Amino acid sequence: MQIADVNFLVAEDDPVQSWALATQLKKLGAQHVTEVADGQEALAVFQDQDREAIDIGLIDLNMPQMDGMELIRHLAKADIHATIILVTAHDRSLLFSVETMSKAYGIDVLGTIEKPVTPEHLQALLRDYLSSSRSKDKGRVRPPVFSLEEIEEGLRENQFEPFFQPKVELKTGYIKGAEAFARWRHPQHGILPPSAFLPVLEQHGVIDTLNWVMIEKAVAACRSWHDQEFPVAVSLNISVSTLANPVFTDRMIECAQRYGLEPEYVILEITESAVLATDPQFWETLTRLRMKGFGLSVDDYGTGNSNIQMLARIPFSELKIERSFVAGAAQNEALGIVLNSCLSLSRSLNRFSVAVGVETKQDWDFLQGMGCTCAQGFYIAKPLEAKAFPAWMEEWQHFF
Repeated sequence: MQIADVNFLVAEDDPVQSWALATQLKKLGAQHVTEVADGQEALAVFQDQDREAIDIGLIDLNMPQMDGMELIRHLAKADIHATIILVTAHDRSLLFSVETMSKAYGIDVLGTIEKPVTPEHLQALLRDYLSSSRSKDKGRVRPPVFSLEEIEEGLRENQFEPFFQPKVELKTGYIKGAEAFARWRHPQHGILPPSAFLPVLEQHGVIDTLNWVMIEKAVAACRSWHDQEFPVAVSLNISVSTLANPVFTDRMIECAQRYGLEPEYVILEITESAVLATDPQFWETLTRLRMKGFGLSVDDYGTGNSNIQMLARIPFSELKIERSFVAGAAQNEALGIVLNSCLSLSRSLNRFSVAVGVETKQDWDFLQGMGCTCAQGFYIAKPLEAKAFPAWMEEWQHFF
C-alpha cells in the first residue's frame, strides 16, 4: 500500500491547525483527506457505510461537543478498527496516559504527536504504518463463524497445522527459534486464523485436542529443521488446562524422545495471566518440565497482574514482552522507560528477553541498543508454513 491509497481523517477544531495537518499529509502523497471540526462529526464519518472506511484518524484531544477521549470510547463501542494518531498541545506524559487508555479500549494507536506537528514526525509514523501489518490487513474479510462440530470435524480431517514466526537474536542476527501459531487450512475458506476457532474451543473446554495436534506437528517440524542443519528451538502456546493435566509432562517427554529432539529445543509458552493460577498440579507441571530440560516462557508480559515476587517463583527461562510496549517505544519516551524496566527485570532474573511485535527497523535498532536478547515480528518475517521455513532460514543466514 502507498500513502495515496490511505484514507485519512483529520479531527481538529482549529481551522488553521486542521489546514496545516491536511496540507502536510497531501505533501507526503495523501490523496484522500477528510477534515472535521469535532468528535461528533468524526464519529459520523467513521460510521458512514456509504463511503470508503477511514484507515488513519488524526485526532485532537481538545475538541468541542465531543473531545478526543470520548470519541475514542465511542469508536471502541462501535467496533471500528481504524488506526489513530493522537494530536495535542498537552505534555508527553498526558499523551502517554491517553495512549494507554486507547489501547485498553482496543484501539490501534499508531503514535502520538505534540503540537506543532512537524512533517518529519508525521512522515515517520506513516512510514511505520506502511511497513507494518496494519496496512497489510486493510480490506481483510473476517472469517465466518464455525460451530464446535465443524471445528472438531476439521481436527479429525487433519486440517489444522502450525505456521512458524522466527525469533532472532538482536546482537548477532542468529535465528534462535520459531513460535508456532495454529492455522486452519479450511477446504472452502482457505487459511483461517485462531480467531475463527480458538474462542469456540475454549468456550466448550476442549482445547486439549488442538494443543496436542500443534505439539506433534511443531516438534516434527523442528526435528526436520535439525536434520537440515538448522538447530533452532520451537515455541508452543499451551493452555493452563492442558498444562494442569497430570500426564502432560510424561506425554511431552515421550513426544520429544519419539522425534529424537532434546527437550531444550522445545519451549512452552504460558500467558502472564496464567501465572496467577493456583492449581498445584499446574505448578508441579511447570517445575517438572524445567527439571526435564524444556524451556518455559512467560508470554504477553505487561498485560497481567503478576508481580516480581510471583515471577521469581516461576522456573521460566524466557520473558516475552507484550507488543504494546515495543511498537513505538523508540519515539515515546514514557513507553521506552516501561520497556527498559521490563528488560531490566529480565536481566536481573537472569532470563532471556524476547520483544514481540517488532515491525520496523527503528524498533529493531532501539531494542538492540537497549540490550534485548531476541526479537520477533513482521520486520523479520510473518508466520510461515513449515515447508517454507527452511528456505527462509537459508535466505536470512545469507543476509547476515
